[in-house]
Amino acid sequence: MSVDPAAFARLREIADQLPQVPGMGKVEIADGQIIVMLSPVKRHELAVVRLAQQLNEQLPRTHPGHLAHGGADLEDPGLGRLRNPDLMVFPEAALDTEKPALLPHQVLMVVEIVSASDPENDYRAKVADYAAMGIPLYLLVDPRKGTGIIHDEPGYARRTDFVFGDVITVGPWTLDTGVLRTYT
Repeated sequence: MSVDPAAFARLREIADQLPQVPGMGKVEIADGQIIVMLSPVKRHELAVVRLAQQLNEQLPRTHPGHLAHGGADLEDPGLGRLRNPDLMVFPEAALDTEKPALLPHQVLMVVEIVSASDPENDYRAKVADYAAMGIPLYLLVDPRKGTGIIHDEPGYARRTDFVFGDVITVGPWTLDTGVLRTYT
């Protein structure tokens, strides 16, 4: 799964120079390609906010100095991957550097809210990428169906399904998925 570092660096340089266009969301790199995502819908962002709130209430007890935050890039140059998860749990100090992205060893959990436009990306490609990066936990939330999946254990050997309304345990955290809404 590794790629030529020079090829990834060139893709990263191109991605960083792309102009911001209305309706254009995140820019990611995978499989030797730059992927431009559409801007998320409001219910997508509401799910991010509600999960972040719950995690940020618990993190001072479980992982002091960490936060649940969306918007940061996650980069693994060795795998040739640049991802921008909807939400990540990582040390707050990781934001106080000049580096353009977080590295996988800094991240305890990624959360992806399935988009209506490209659901297979979250279900297949990102599961493989985050497992290969060694991210301990991957929470997949699907507002299209009102369901989700917790991926954990090394390589995501275990998968736990849930439906909106369940109270779930993800690593050391408890999340009430009753606050999540489906897309209309």
